Amino acid sequence: MEFVKNKAGRMVPTYIEGIGELKPFNGIFDAEVAGRRHGAINSKVVPTDQKLLGSIREAIEKTGLKDGMTVSFHHHLRNGDYVLMMVMDEIANMGIKDITICSSSLTNAHEGLIEHIKSGVVTGLHTSGLRGNIAKEITTNCILPKPVIFRTHGGRARAIESGEVKIDVAFIAASCCDEMGNMNGKLGKSAFGAMGYPMVDAQYADKVVAITDNLVPYPAYPISIPQYLVDYVVVVEEIGDPSLISAGATRVTQNPLELLIAEYASEVLIQSGLVKEGFSFQAGSGGASLAVAKFLRDYMKENNIVGSFASGGATSYLVELLEEGLFRTLLDTQTFDAKAATSFMRNENHVEMSASMYANPHNKGCVANKLDIMILSATEVDVHYNVNVMTASTGVIMGAQGGHPDTAAGAKLTVVVAPLMRKRIPIVVDEVTTVVTPGETVDVVVTERGIAVNPKNAELLQTLKKTNLPVMTIEELKNLAENFTGKPEKVTFGDKIVGIIEYRDGTVMDVIRNVVK
Repeated sequence: MEFVKNKAGRMVPTYIEGIGELKPFNGIFDAEVAGRRHGAINSKVVPTDQKLLGSIREAIEKTGLKDGMTVSFHHHLRNGDYVLMMVMDEIANMGIKDITICSSSLTNAHEGLIEHIKSGVVTGLHTSGLRGNIAKEITTNCILPKPVIFRTHGGRARAIESGEVKIDVAFIAASCCDEMGNMNGKLGKSAFGAMGYPMVDAQYADKVVAITDNLVPYPAYPISIPQYLVDYVVVVEEIGDPSLISAGATRVTQNPLELLIAEYASEVLIQSGLVKEGFSFQAGSGGASLAVAKFLRDYMKENNIVGSFASGGATSYLVELLEEGLFRTLLDTQTFDAKAATSFMRNENHVEMSASMYANPHNKGCVANKLDIMILSATEVDVHYNVNVMTASTGVIMGAQGGHPDTAAGAKLTVVVAPLMRKRIPIVVDEVTTVVTPGETVDVVVTERGIAVNPKNAELLQTLKKTNLPVMTIEELKNLAENFTGKPEKVTFGDKIVGIIEYRDGTVMDVIRNVVK
């Protein structure tokens, strides 16, 4: 296997058996774009045709799914999703093998896939993230025959639209659907909000199956995915448990350490001069990130500032900012809690958008490019400002790319918030275990003990040095962490590549190797 060094300084392969040729990352906007978008196959429906089927098994049969094909799912129900396992269990019962799953992400709800991988039903995974026992099994026991391909939310949309990923059958969970397939995620007992991820799947997959627990009279409304993209509809008892959508994901922290980080970060934003009339903003769903929004809220009220839009994964807290008139619009590709899901019904300026509109780098302009400020979290940050959100310090897969690299590349100011250490493990290190977001897209790293500004942003560095903020170099932050924790021990990796980190443009940022126990 031939390896080359990419622009992030990582040795990456140029070819992997079962995956094909790979291109190394060569810069955030370097990749050339050519050709036309992929298209779904043509089909027709006459007035007497019935889309409504009696079971998932019948839908699988009707789509013609067979060995070696690719199926897709979305993860808007997150830890409460039932649909992926319902479908995959039926595929296994039918004796179909060698399936590749292209899911917008995989969560703890999908650990039943372990047995399907071991039995050969599933041989490939394309996803944004991977957690829990399935991630441990893949990282340490190498149960998957091919590496997992990890894509950003924008990168997944790009890959599907370009035809790089061909979806044979898309199975789409819908909390509200009619007999023709008009659907949304905003209404019904399992309402989960925006359908940003499967919008792309529905448009480009060869066959599309809507799976719902809330069949309503025709026509369903509002329509997030329309009937002309849908082949079949199946009604099940439950598509998932919406109470688990936000489990562990969305909260404004009460932790004093995280609040201090948030206070420092909000001051950085204010000093940058970007928090002004009409600015745009996005924050992650973690405690410290949401707390930054809380501090900004107070500043905006005091100074009569109204932002243009907040975006990304919508939380109840962002909805509050919208309803208080602090932002004119909320652009939503993934809804993180029930309160935010109900916002669609009462707020016409809470706008659903596809993952392509949100972050695809190869369309005619994504929302990420219009961001002024982005607040991101990190598992690790290194002295080159590279960020890891995919693997733990142990080397085991435990996270997701999400929109991290997408928004970091698009925003005018990208701020990473993280504690200096977690459980006696330093967060600021010489070299991150896995590069997910390249350092050239990161402006500031904020910890509870110090703030480091990327030298590329010289003007902001000079501005912050004139304040009372604890500004220091990234190397000083690293040394400070190691004074508390000692030098971290290096993980022992094997020779097998178990994961490929794609940058949003489809080039290879890094690879994940198996961890030797």
